[in-house]
Amino acid sequence: MAAPVRIIFLGGLGEIGRNCMAIEQGDRLLLIDCGLMFPDADMHGIDLVLPDFTYLRDNAHRIEACVATHGHEDHVGGLQFLLRELSFPIYGSPVTLGLARNRIQEAGLLGKTELIPVVDNERRRIGPFDVEFIPVTHSVPFAHAIALHTPQGVILHSGDFKIDLTPVDDRRTDLARLGALAAGDGIRLLMLDSTNAEERGSAPSERSVGVVLRQLFAEHKTERIITASFASHIHRVQQIAEAAIDAGRVVATLGRSMINNVRMARDLGIIKLPDHAFVNIEEIDNYPPEKVCVISTGSQGEPMAALSLLARGDNKFVKIGPKDLVIFSSHAIPGNESNVNRVIDGLLRAGADVVHSGIADVHATGHAQAEDLKMYLSITEPEWFVPIHGEYHHMVANTRHARTMGVPDSRIVLCEDGDVIEITDNGIELAGRVPAGMLYVDGIVGDVGQGVLRDRKVLAEEGVVVVVVTVDIDAGRVLVGPEIITRGWVYAPEAEDLIDEGVATVAKAVEKALKAGTRDVDALEKEVRRAAGKFVSERTKRRPMIVPIVMET
Repeated sequence: MAAPVRIIFLGGLGEIGRNCMAIEQGDRLLLIDCGLMFPDADMHGIDLVLPDFTYLRDNAHRIEACVATHGHEDHVGGLQFLLRELSFPIYGSPVTLGLARNRIQEAGLLGKTELIPVVDNERRRIGPFDVEFIPVTHSVPFAHAIALHTPQGVILHSGDFKIDLTPVDDRRTDLARLGALAAGDGIRLLMLDSTNAEERGSAPSERSVGVVLRQLFAEHKTERIITASFASHIHRVQQIAEAAIDAGRVVATLGRSMINNVRMARDLGIIKLPDHAFVNIEEIDNYPPEKVCVISTGSQGEPMAALSLLARGDNKFVKIGPKDLVIFSSHAIPGNESNVNRVIDGLLRAGADVVHSGIADVHATGHAQAEDLKMYLSITEPEWFVPIHGEYHHMVANTRHARTMGVPDSRIVLCEDGDVIEITDNGIELAGRVPAGMLYVDGIVGDVGQGVLRDRKVLAEEGVVVVVVTVDIDAGRVLVGPEIITRGWVYAPEAEDLIDEGVATVAKAVEKALKAGTRDVDALEKEVRRAAGKFVSERTKRRPMIVPIVMET
């Protein structure tokens, strides 16, 4: 019997982001990706969401390395946080490592890892793991699918991919190699990107965006053009820059990540454009507005990103006005729609003209759609199938594609974060669960926990009622108060009668407790919370946070 292989899903199943899994072979673990997720609107004050690292901390001595499929934040953004606690090498393409390196270096953690570059179609031994890096086309250059050659056969992780037959760099998803793997020993398990599984048809080529961009540059010859896209979307940045230069404009980058990534891409020879066409953002006032193109971060409406600062009039380099055209060359990530709309509104109020994907085809997805996924399944012919990378409804849609392409129901395993599957000679089955909650990052505070998040939710939705009372413990009587202070519950100047009634109710409860012999401050605070909470709920049908403060003399 061949040795079993286990897969531990730590993030990315049932959500967009936090992509992270561990492959267990013998007594060693290989990580595939370690990403982050941007918070939902109800995650008040949260900056980032990470996978739960409990399992990795508990098994730190077993981690061989991390293999990064590509350089997007939802796949490598968590590494800088994990490396604060652990140390391990990272494998990936030079672009992938370059994007990861920027964040790791900012955190001062380069000493905790070794960045080891790989080339397309390289097959490398990493401890006991036999890893093959298969080229795929995505919205960031030099992305890879990962083929693991294991005692239980080939395990194929699709990575994020699309089927683009005319990519900007002519580097296509290597369907021939996938077919060769299928025709050889076969693919025991396929784990397939589900992001666009509900989108019909095939994903459009990235080159189609370049055509639209050139048209917009031709139509707006008299305006300064400001574009916004993901800083990691190097090919999109390249197409914007090419359109600008061909239109006789200079190009300036705005936003730290955009500046860093463009510099890296030029150093690696991915963006091959003349040096004289690029200028520092400080120099754009030396050129007529119609001869300038600014490529900015902030396409997702991030509050402190360059484009958001522009919309608020707070950017020190660029001031938005009626002679500006702003192009959002991206789609809003689910959950970011309100932020993006807020930025668009700010730009329009400043007098700028705005073009986004709802107006023109200025964006092309980097993920395979329904027909692409079926083609992938047809080529790979997997024995077993697990959908990954997507919200639950995306993964369910992907299972339907698998059935359509001949994978029997009995060989489709629908997993969620925390699930562990084991691959043996007899097949694949669920083999338990590991901790897989969300780790919330709030500025420099780090993980604030579910309790803090619940409190913030209550404060945001229901408000707070603070009740202060001073008692003479020895005499068993109230000296001062109670006093009720409220924020976000009722407007105090217009609710004096209600607050007075609440004061009387709490006072009665405290006096009753004191007469009954209660002398413990904690017990009195519980009585205050109970009485105030019952009163507030009954009179206003609200449940604000009740903060009792009992002071003793």
